[in-house]
Amino acid sequence: DPMQKVDLGTPFLRFEVDGHLAWCTIDRPASRNALTSAMYYGIKQAVSWVNRRSEPTALILTGVGDVFAPGGELRGKQEDENPALAGLSAGDVVPFESIRTSRAPVIAAVNGIAFGGGLLIAMLSDVAVASERAVFRAPELLLGIADTGYAAYLPPHVGLARARDLLFTGRRVDAAEAQAIGLVSRVVPHERLLDEARQMAEDVLRTGPDARR
Repeated sequence: DPMQKVDLGTPFLRFEVDGHLAWCTIDRPASRNALTSAMYYGIKQAVSWVNRRSEPTALILTGVGDVFAPGGELRGKQEDENPALAGLSAGDVVPFESIRTSRAPVIAAVNGIAFGGGLLIAMLSDVAVASERAVFRAPELLLGIADTGYAAYLPPHVGLARARDLLFTGRRVDAAEAQAIGLVSRVVPHERLLDEARQMAEDVLRTGPDARR
């Protein structure tokens, strides 16, 4: 039963389906995994794909090297224009709400840097497991961006005081603190990350989908 490969409309996302697990790997190391519009939309398409599948399938999101995702491409360097994005608003392109409301389980395996949109993806997944090397940050205000989505999503996860701290200072949070404050649920040795994510996905798939939803 060979692994099925699915094209998400960008060369920088690898999407491989192995039985009832789908792996979406952010793979743009030359740009430190910065997410282009096509990549954001591709992640949304991956969520959509697992939700359309007839057999229960979990989606595992991860990155290459020492970066999960640093957020959106800010240099205007879009090397993967996707014609499907023509006429779509930013809200139609980003995957955050799709991840949050997905009926199929979404697991984040945070292998390294998770900033901005990368942190949102991890936080809005059903369960997030982080490598001990992972680093988290919400730098939007440092860039002059008032991200009202972040303002809504972050307090339920970490509480209002911590959300203000993270948003107003834009400071870095290591894996141990991220677990302590509720950004992620588990931290594991780096070399065990993908095995742990696979086991988490298997465990979540055993629960009743209607009850889980």
